[in-house]
Amino acid sequence: MRNLTYWLAAHTGLTTEFYSRLLYSLAVIGVLWLLSLFLQRFINKQQADLRKKYQWRKVTNYSITTLSLIFLSYIWLDGFQSIATFLGLLSAGLVLALREPVLNMAGWVFIIWKRPFHIGDRIQIGDHIGDVIDIRLFQFTLNEIQGWIKADQASGRVVNIPNLKVFTETQANYNYGFPFIWEEIPVRITFESNWQKAKGILWEVMHEHAEQLSEAAREQIRWQSQQHLIFYEDLQPHLYTAVRDNGIELTMRYVCNLMRRRQSVHLIWEDVLVRFMATPDIRFALPATRFYRGEEGQEPTPKQV
Repeated sequence: MRNLTYWLAAHTGLTTEFYSRLLYSLAVIGVLWLLSLFLQRFINKQQADLRKKYQWRKVTNYSITTLSLIFLSYIWLDGFQSIATFLGLLSAGLVLALREPVLNMAGWVFIIWKRPFHIGDRIQIGDHIGDVIDIRLFQFTLNEIQGWIKADQASGRVVNIPNLKVFTETQANYNYGFPFIWEEIPVRITFESNWQKAKGILWEVMHEHAEQLSEAAREQIRWQSQQHLIFYEDLQPHLYTAVRDNGIELTMRYVCNLMRRRQSVHLIWEDVLVRFMATPDIRFALPATRFYRGEEGQEPTPKQV
């Protein structure tokens, strides 16, 4: 190796020290590259879960990159004392000249450390809602839902969001601490309708389509909820009654799988429409003006238009 550096220095005019460092750098990069390949193959053989594979690949890439920077800095900057001085000056310059990229890197550290969301979580950050499909050094990526589509289904767009947004935007995680969501469907009927019969129909329909949780799933929900101090003692469906301006409102509340929200609402509404249409004494309430007309001494008769 020494002879090679002398030969290169003699024919190019550069110093032997430069070529020594260059060859050491190439050796370090080669060894770490081979180590990365070995770890990737090992992960692919040992891990069947795609999400865990993805996470391990990310950890491997970040670790190899960090080791490369440390070794190369040591080779080119004459030891760790010079590295510390260099990094101090570099960080000060970056804060002034590259504020947003530095904030994005700080946001990445926050995401990796505090874990406000993981790959596969459904989140809302600012006006954007979607499933997290990638987390990188400067941005994370969402497979967007809603957008111009008025439901919890994919719009077809992939949204890249700068990591610094975790410091400036409100975040909501649909999966955090509780693997299901609560869904409510209000149904409004007229005052003249048989509201007790309507309530019985809604109760049957809701139980047919609400999420049927096994005891193991209930235990999992309780455990995760207690881990994050979110307590749901009662996971059974409920039906609530309220009086509104133009009728009686019956609200179905039930636990729903995150990915089945639109489908469950669709199935419930279809059954409700079929059963209400077949029941003469139940009518949906519509926006209306009610007035009373009657003669003196007679009970006024309500009319709805």
